[in-house]
Amino acid sequence: QVQLVESGGGLVQAGGSLKLSCATSPSIFNSNTIGWYRQPPGKQRKLVAGITKFGDSHYVSAVKGRFTISRDTAKNTVYLQMNNLEPADSGVYYCNKVPESLIDSWGQGTQVTVSS
Repeated sequence: QVQLVESGGGLVQAGGSLKLSCATSPSIFNSNTIGWYRQPPGKQRKLVAGITKFGDSHYVSAVKGRFTISRDTAKNTVYLQMNNLEPADSGVYYCNKVPESLIDSWGQGTQVTVSS
């Protein structure tokens, strides 16, 4: 049973912004590093940002300075604020545990499409 639900994707022009949400269970939220993974069309899914249960964040270089990951402890929700979006940011975004070795299953993800 998937306990992480993504939302917030959509179609946006290059340079625009989107904010993704990941609602999860208290047990997952409080015990794990949670990350956002991106899967472009025809490519592998890869981690782009993560946040520890202590609130420490990390990003891949391609999104550093443009994306911000955060967490709301009252809502057991992890967010990804994406600014200055580029067509290369397009793909399906998933949230899940970090590292992938801890993952049991994946949710449906949320589609992000950035037009040029």
